[in-house]
This record gives sequence, C-alpha cells and structure tokens, in this order.
Amino acid sequence: MSTVPTPPSPVCAPGAAVVATVRSSSDHDIDHYIDRDIDRENDHDVDHDVDHDAAPARVLERCRELVRPALVEAVGSLHPWTGEMAAYALGWSDRAGTPDSGGSEGKGVRQALAVLGAEGVGADGAEAVPGAVAVELVHTFSLLHDDIMDGDALRRQRPAVWKAYGTGPAVLAGDALLAQAVTTLAEAPGRNAAAAVRCFCRTLNALVSGQAQDLRFEHRPWYGPGAVGPEQYRSMAEHKTGALLGCAVALGAVLGGAPDRTVTALERAGRHLGLAFQAVDDILGIWGDPAVTGKPVHADLRRGKKTYPMLAALAGGGSAAHELAAMLDPPRPFDHEAAAHVAALVEELGGRTATRDEARRHLDAARRALRDASLTHTAAQQLDRLFTYVLDRTR
Repeated sequence: MSTVPTPPSPVCAPGAAVVATVRSSSDHDIDHYIDRDIDRENDHDVDHDVDHDAAPARVLERCRELVRPALVEAVGSLHPWTGEMAAYALGWSDRAGTPDSGGSEGKGVRQALAVLGAEGVGADGAEAVPGAVAVELVHTFSLLHDDIMDGDALRRQRPAVWKAYGTGPAVLAGDALLAQAVTTLAEAPGRNAAAAVRCFCRTLNALVSGQAQDLRFEHRPWYGPGAVGPEQYRSMAEHKTGALLGCAVALGAVLGGAPDRTVTALERAGRHLGLAFQAVDDILGIWGDPAVTGKPVHADLRRGKKTYPMLAALAGGGSAAHELAAMLDPPRPFDHEAAAHVAALVEELGGRTATRDEARRHLDAARRALRDASLTHTAAQQLDRLFTYVLDRTR
C-alpha cells in the first residue's frame, strides 16, 4: 500500500516521508533558478531599488510553500490508488508509491499567479490557497489526459502516468484530480467561493474547447484550403493554455474580494501570458534540450504537431517553404536526421524568430492588462517579473 494516500480519516494526507521529499525536491529546483537569477544580476547593471524578493525563483518558492500543505491534503483525500498516481504525476513519489527525491514538481507558476492575484488586491495570499490548489490539480489532470491523447511516453524525464500505470488508470486519476479541484474550490471559506467556482467552471469548458481544437488540427492540411491559420492557432492556444493561467490569477482576485473590473483585467493579463507561454512551449517542442524538457529532441516535429513555428515558416513562401511543405505532406514519421532537417528549415524560414516575437507581443499585452488592474506595488512588481520569467524559459 502506498504511503502517499493512506492517512488518518476523515481527510488523509501523505506520510511525513513523502512531505519531506516534496520539500527536498522543490528546494533543489528552486535553488537552480535562484542561482540563475543571482548570476544574471551579477552580470548586468542592476537597479538597486528593485526588491530582490520579487525574483521569480523566490516568489515561486514562497507561494509553493504557502500552498503545499493544502495541496498535500487535497491529494491525500483521494482514493489510495488514484492518490498514488496523483502523487507520481506531481513528482512526489515513484512508480512504487515511495518518496522520490529525483521527482520534479514543476515550476508552480499557476499557484504563484493565484497567490499574487489575491495579494495584488490587498488580501492575504492565504485567501487564494483553495484557488491555487484547484488550478494545480486541474493542470495536473490536463497533463495526464494530454499525454494519453498525444501519445507522449515521457513527462518530466520519466514515464508518463499512462505508461507507468496504464491508460485506464491514468484517465481515472485525471478524473479524480478534476473532481477534487472543484470540491476544493467549492469548499473555500468566505462569501466568494460561489463566484470562484463559476469562474473555474468557465475555464474548464475553455480547456476542453482548446484541446478539441488542437486534436482537430492534426487532421487538417498544412497548407491550402482548410489549413490552420495563425488566428485559429491563437484561439486554440488561448483556450488550451491561456484560459487556466488567466483563471489562476483571476481566482486569487475573486477570493480576495476584488471588483469585477480588476478580475477582468487580471484574467486578460493571464490569458495573454498563456499565449506567450504556449509560444515558448512551441519553441521548446522543436529546439528544447531533452535534459531540460524531459521529452525527446524534436518531439513536436516527430508527432507532426501543428505549432506556431511550423505555421509561421510555411507562411513565408519561397523554395525553402516549398521544400518544407513537401516534407510534411503526406504526413509520415521522421527519423532523427529528417526531423533535424525540418527543424533547420523552420529556423531558416524565420519560424523560431516569429514565435519568439509572438511571445514578446503577448507578454507586452499581459503587462498592459496588469497595469489596468491597479494592483498593490509589491504584487505588481512580482507579477511583472514572473511574467518575464515565463518568456525567459528559452534561455
């Protein structure tokens, strides 16, 4: 029996060993980003009036420490089997259900957005914890199901849940996480829980819509009649990725008692951040280092996935674009050499640069929306630097 989901009733929690492991692996990841931020500050001219506690790594660490006890409790309340799979997906345990010091928890960006959303409207960050837990659980649920639909065998440098436990169990674990996310938010204390649940449910519908668009894109041509255009791609990315980031920061504001105008501005900021986030993911999906991404090199190319760099490259025209189109149609699996050639063509045609520019445009739009929200100075500064961190993942 797993130590993760076997707890005292009525609400169970993982054992002390698992909690200690979660903290240890989190500290290792955070130290890497703190070192990177410090190196960057040493290498560049620095505004000494800037609050260095706003450094993204420190913000992520602080917010994760705030949210972690409630997240552990939420996962611990699941059925032991689904709880074991959830703990594996979150990087807390290995396939045998024992604490895994080498597991990766992920960055916790969505948790931080929720906490900062509350702090930005003058509330205590603790008010946002149910929202932070809900978005983290739904994010994990979406990864479990995405990996199955996309056939991705790896997640964070180890077997995806469906490869470790089987497809049916992985679907069930995702369902359990989704149900627990809604439960956690519905049981949030205070008078704002109902509004938070409404916001959350709208987001869930958007997530499904975005995933449906993404799957449908796989069966559409690369060029010519019926091809996927940039605007359609942005719509998919906004629903699939932007909606949850927008929901995260908006939930913090809702639970913190913010007026509708502020909530709307923050949700808009998060959606633009999501589009920037997706653009960066598209770059990493072709040119990312497998040691960092945890996925095979050229993963998106090998799967024939329609991503922004590919669409931007095909839109360029010329002999290189025709060569690229000929390689993509009819669809066929690429070996390493062919995938590397396609990646080189996409870069030659400006697909990588265009995607980087797309990310920057949406980052700028996210910052404008952030200013419209009129947040407290400290939270606004921390959000701004966190937004930059999201774009900086390609370096």
